[in-house]
Amino acid sequence: MRIGSGVPRWLAGGLAALLLAGCASRSHDVAPRPTDPSTYTAWGCDRLFDEIDAVQQRAADVAYAVDSRAGNNMIALGLGVTVFWPALLAMRPDGMEAEQLAELKGRYEALRQVVSRRPCAPPAPTMAAQRQAALPVALGDRLVYEERSGPNGAAHLLGMQVTALRRDQIEFQVDLDGQALGASWRQDLSGNPVLESRAPLIGWRRLLKPDLALGQVLYGELAAADESIPSARVRGQVVATGPQTVAGRSFDVAVIELFGESPASRSGSGDLGQGSTRLDGVMAVDRRSGVLLRLEMRSANADFALRRRLLRVEAAPR
Repeated sequence: MRIGSGVPRWLAGGLAALLLAGCASRSHDVAPRPTDPSTYTAWGCDRLFDEIDAVQQRAADVAYAVDSRAGNNMIALGLGVTVFWPALLAMRPDGMEAEQLAELKGRYEALRQVVSRRPCAPPAPTMAAQRQAALPVALGDRLVYEERSGPNGAAHLLGMQVTALRRDQIEFQVDLDGQALGASWRQDLSGNPVLESRAPLIGWRRLLKPDLALGQVLYGELAAADESIPSARVRGQVVATGPQTVAGRSFDVAVIELFGESPASRSGSGDLGQGSTRLDGVMAVDRRSGVLLRLEMRSANADFALRRRLLRVEAAPR
């Protein structure tokens, strides 16, 4: 995440809010818990960089949980694995979250200290070949989904072709019934899309986590395809896990039951009504890549009602 002139507008606004609130000066309320760098001295460069990514991802998850509970919406932290630690700590977490961030910041500083003593080249922007080989999809593969809006909507074919495998993200080019939508879809390796630069499809923020486990409870947001529609708050629970063959490919599947509230349905004039309406559904994703296998949402608000399921995977020419 770039600081200064390169800070995205959505984040700059959040940081400004922190400063105006007088919180930024309190970033030292949560002091890093020292971690012995010798713990990592035997690690190779690739493993060090992978662990740095994992630590920052976990820190972003903790900070987002704090922000979501407080309802401040000051920090989105959705643009990859790099996080801005002063902003995280300036949120003034307490209790368990404060302890977690202190421990993670200590690990982060120890890892960076070890890296600084090594002749490590900067991490490559592309995904390591070994990790690519472990994914159920490859560069150039095209995933084809059946897409329906609402319970009785007409069926369309949604195509998502893998155009880039980055260190921390997968990028797809999106088409609907063969017509390009003019925007890409980027997601992290847990399956959370980057909402700030996505095709006009329903998305979710920080809902999915690495290493989804049976019984795990999740919290996040759902964003409508129309970016002017307010987001819905959603909770989920992992109700099944295991290997499954879908569309001729082998996936390590997590099935997640979803429930929450979306903004009330639009009125006859097209405006959103007052209040909220129930939302529920199910999602199935691959735990190795975050690739979506199935999404079914039910809501009286048509902006949050759809069915999407993977029909086939068209392999890239070899």
